[in-house]
Amino acid sequence: MSDLKKLHGLMVTTPTINCIVPLSKLIDFCVDSEFGDINYANLVFRQIDTPSVYIWNSMIRGFVNGHNPRMSMLVYRQMIEDGYSPNSFTFPFALKACCLIADQDCGKCIHSCIVKSGFEADAYVATGLLQMYASCADMKSGLKVFGNIPKSNVVAWTCLIAGFVNNNQPNEALKVFEDMSHWGVEPNEITMVNALVACALSRDVDSGRRIHQRIRKAGYDPFVPTPNSNIILETAILDMYAKCGCLKIARDLFDKMTKRNTVAWNSMINAYNRYERHQDALDLFFDMWTSGIHPDKATFLSVLSVCGHLCALALGQAVHAYLLKTNIIATDIALDTALLDMYAKTGELGGAQKIFSSLQQKDVVIWTSMINGLAMHGRGNEALRMFQIMQKDSSIVPDHITYLGVLFACSHVGFVEEAQKHFRQMTEVYGIVPEREHYVCMVDLLSRAGRLIEAERLVGTMSVKPNTAIWGALLNGCQIHENLCVANQVKPRLTEREPGQSGVHVLLSNIYATAGMWEEVNVTRKVMKRRRITKTIGHSSLEII
Repeated sequence: MSDLKKLHGLMVTTPTINCIVPLSKLIDFCVDSEFGDINYANLVFRQIDTPSVYIWNSMIRGFVNGHNPRMSMLVYRQMIEDGYSPNSFTFPFALKACCLIADQDCGKCIHSCIVKSGFEADAYVATGLLQMYASCADMKSGLKVFGNIPKSNVVAWTCLIAGFVNNNQPNEALKVFEDMSHWGVEPNEITMVNALVACALSRDVDSGRRIHQRIRKAGYDPFVPTPNSNIILETAILDMYAKCGCLKIARDLFDKMTKRNTVAWNSMINAYNRYERHQDALDLFFDMWTSGIHPDKATFLSVLSVCGHLCALALGQAVHAYLLKTNIIATDIALDTALLDMYAKTGELGGAQKIFSSLQQKDVVIWTSMINGLAMHGRGNEALRMFQIMQKDSSIVPDHITYLGVLFACSHVGFVEEAQKHFRQMTEVYGIVPEREHYVCMVDLLSRAGRLIEAERLVGTMSVKPNTAIWGALLNGCQIHENLCVANQVKPRLTEREPGQSGVHVLLSNIYATAGMWEEVNVTRKVMKRRRITKTIGHSSLEII
């Protein structure tokens, strides 16, 4: 830039300063070079009396690539107001600015201008339009645009697949990927990455395997050592297997990677956490640390979740201290929620409440975490008071997880009427359809209160099929209140569904033993022995600091 400014100074002393071509080159360096300066380009641009369309395009491109899409849109608007006609290079950059700020209204205005200018058939422009609608979550309009693009355009196909993936429609993305093959269009590596992400989101490991095999046949398998290995494709394949639960395959591929980025480490750690291999997740986190790879927000979200599941309070506190020291946690609601959840699950409610109180802005997730934490530790009254405070904020709308915590709190303190009121409110006021977990709480509460007929009636009105947890909750009430009649009605329903559940058989055995029906006790025990059903052994864990 220093040399460029000297050249610019020299231009000012000569008639060259009025020549468009040298000025275009000067602005191009400012907007395109890694050593450039978009603000200097803007100063030069403002001094040009009649900039060419090329220069307008350079400025629009410079601002959008420089992460200033709003300024890019202002330059585009000024170009139109000054009477200049955009060309096929102007529109894609203006549309890219709309994508970055998800401004569909501006995008539609540009679309209208494209139609009037006759550039709608231009593949480059049409692909920009498709990407704009996809970024604004309007896939219906995106499909209409795609219909007018030549089907041989691999970029358009990739853009459509990515649009469905980014709008959480992975099955639609995979359908488009299959259609692409029917049209005889060969996918590129970016297409493959997006298709693999779709497989990961939909947990479709069969399609993922086919895509991986296709990558191998195409000759660009990233796990075969080459000088220019595609780490993005490598990570996409790894993440697909990891999210689909194929942890051995994922780990084998992970170990084959010659260069591992943070995303690859996070994929593996998150997969171990998701599939409850928490110790493996921690071991890998320590390996990541010793390898010199700096963890990021996603890493710590997984690690804090692991700490909560393992009740590893000391490690969780160490992570908290690191986040505070490095200032990663500053104004990050997701990390705050993860920390609160970790403290709640490890029994350190004081730490959870301290984090909760320190937050100026609280969303429904942080409220829910606090309510669930209190309910989990038997502090039902406090959890219900917390919910009442939350309801006073009209901007916070409780979700199904919030109500799960509320019902759980009612169950802990035995508030049957209160629970029934919230159960009705959940559906009538907020339109939340009760899930099995909500019914389990209600059946458990009614059963333990001795209201077994009401519990049975509630099970009969369920919108989902009862599972073992629901029947088990009812059976638990039968044991408490020695109700053999209801227990006999529940028995066949339980054993039909999940005969391998040890808790069910132990409950039945205990009910029969209390009633003095030793023959039935022996039958139940023989069934357990024949089916090789063993009692789930309880265990305790100790954290060594």
